[in-house]
Amino acid sequence: MNVSDAIATRKTTRAFLPDAVPLDTVRRILSLAARAPSGGNLQPWKVYVLIGEARDELIRRVAEARQQHPMGERPEYHIYPLQLSEPYRTRRFRVGEAMYATMGIPREDKAARLKFFARNWEFFGAPVGMIFTIDRQMQQGQWADLGMFLQSIMLLAREQGLHTCPQEAWAVWHRVIREYLNVPQEEMIFCGMGLGYADETAPVNALTSERAPLEEFVVVRETR
Repeated sequence: MNVSDAIATRKTTRAFLPDAVPLDTVRRILSLAARAPSGGNLQPWKVYVLIGEARDELIRRVAEARQQHPMGERPEYHIYPLQLSEPYRTRRFRVGEAMYATMGIPREDKAARLKFFARNWEFFGAPVGMIFTIDRQMQQGQWADLGMFLQSIMLLAREQGLHTCPQEAWAVWHRVIREYLNVPQEEMIFCGMGLGYADETAPVNALTSERAPLEEFVVVRETR
């Protein structure tokens, strides 16, 4: 698979098959993804890979914690701006509505929407779960580096016939994750990611999110 095809077919997958992913494949993806660029070659990322019982135990602990905090705790950073302006607010609203529409869940069915959202904390059934952290001393530039590392993983997964689901939703369980994985305090828990084979029969995986036309985000200055 070439890079263009990997980018074109990458999507946030929200239903996975239980089929196991070989650990060697996971290691190969992460090893190659580590070639992602980073300013000053800091390589500011760290990833905790959870497979089998280790993955199941994190899911169990979060399910137990949800009895007291159904939607988690305040994350260590703002996932979205507190006052999200346009056109970003509308884009976020539209993709959410489109996603729930694939499953026939109307806006007024809050219980069904929350139930599906909680599947985030099961990695949407992906057999491989990953938790990503970044050192607290890092700044915006290094957060961008972490993003390039994540994107590299997602594209390499496509090369292997796999799909992914990047999940900032895991940030609300930073206390549970930190305790379970013994994550040092100097590491900030940024996000999770599910990795596995997509369940192509799941309606939610039919979603292809919109992208703004080139004219909305590209400015060309040409010398004549």
